[in-house]
Amino acid sequence: MRTISQVAELAGISARTLQYYDEIGLLKPSKLTQSGYRLYDDEALGMLQQILFFKELDFKLKEIKEFMQNPDFNRIAAFKKQKELLLLKRNRTDRLIQLLTRLEKGEQCMSFKEFDLSDYINALEDFKSNQTEKIIKHWGSVENFDRFIQKIRENESQVAKLAIRQFGSVEKYTEAMKQNLERFSEAMNNVYSQIPEEMRTEDKFFKLASHKGEDVASDSIQNMVKEIIVYARENAPSELVKEEDQYCHMIMELYSNDYLKAVNDAKFGAGGCDYIVEAFRCHLNNGK
Repeated sequence: MRTISQVAELAGISARTLQYYDEIGLLKPSKLTQSGYRLYDDEALGMLQQILFFKELDFKLKEIKEFMQNPDFNRIAAFKKQKELLLLKRNRTDRLIQLLTRLEKGEQCMSFKEFDLSDYINALEDFKSNQTEKIIKHWGSVENFDRFIQKIRENESQVAKLAIRQFGSVEKYTEAMKQNLERFSEAMNNVYSQIPEEMRTEDKFFKLASHKGEDVASDSIQNMVKEIIVYARENAPSELVKEEDQYCHMIMELYSNDYLKAVNDAKFGAGGCDYIVEAFRCHLNNGK
């Protein structure tokens, strides 16, 4: 057991803060001495640590109390989420420090706000929470969508620069992406409705993508490419496959499209679309 002063010193907060947490029911002492002094055990210290993590992430005390008093509250899951958010916060701080360094040298740089994609990332997280069925349908699993979000977090500055170049600002980009999420299924159906039926029969492309890492020039891989082309000739509208080169270029363009590449890589695995493109490019080169 530790006294309130010992806990305050250990945690780097004031004894008055601990008294206030007691008063509002956020963190009760483990025991009171006969004289009324507060004592805290290791479990209470663990709860205090959790509270301080939440505070570091700018949650209000009322919100923290609701989290921790929820019977479904999972401390380990909370630690993982807090770690993720703190890493994101640290990465953003590191980028801002780098930006300040460049500004000190007199370089012309974007403002802090233009690097911040937190609003878009929050929209993706909300979409994941509220539209699970759509995510599983179009991304294969929630885990795949999580990996997509993580990639955005890891490459936030690059995504921000691309957003500014294409939309003028991160704010306009975020608004456009939010609108896309609101009509996600409709947008995906419109995209896939323009794809020939044999290209929506994914088994053949799954099979090809599953061999990524192997030499695209090998006989086995090139036979898979030929099998797809033969299937297309037999099933696709003739105008789409008048020329084999034309069809190959269409496949390569499709699987190089940024949006469809992100969606399909979530299903095929990272690099799956690039592998399909390389396999078809090899087929074209061999033909020549």
